Amino acid sequence: MYFDGAAHHGGAGAGVVFVTSQGEVLPYSFTLTQLYSNNIAEYQTLILGLEMVVEMKRLQLQVFGDSQLGVNQLLGSYEVKKPELRPYHDYAKKLMGWLGDATIQHVPRKENKKADALAALASSLTLLDQAQVTICQKWVVPLPNEAEGEENKLKHLVAVSEVEK
Repeated sequence: MYFDGAAHHGGAGAGVVFVTSQGEVLPYSFTLTQLYSNNIAEYQTLILGLEMVVEMKRLQLQVFGDSQLGVNQLLGSYEVKKPELRPYHDYAKKLMGWLGDATIQHVPRKENKKADALAALASSLTLLDQAQVTICQKWVVPLPNEAEGEENKLKHLVAVSEVEK
């Protein structure tokens, strides 16, 4: 699981990317309903991902994030000095404990591009009145070398799912 949070004056977002043992990529993007600091947005994102894993009942998990502070606090290398981070840290640590074999590792930002893009997208789409924005991808016109028919049109449709909590 790769995670990244983004916060700025206009909004906050979370990006979580699961990569299965078969190499499937499952991306998730969330808008966060309140404005947070970057560190809190990172913790919120990690917690969202961990809660999803707990619900999936997966007990083995490798977690990767580019938040040097958050990752090192969870590894015990850094102390949690800011009191506003303590509840997030404690809850994330608790969730990781429930997962058993969960590990966490810091990765450079360039290795976390997908989660970063999802978080940036969600934070930029934070709208007043919490409007939902669904992002879809689909071919509008079939490729010229393909035969006509419903079967060929459906093969270009990418599945879209919406996660609500």
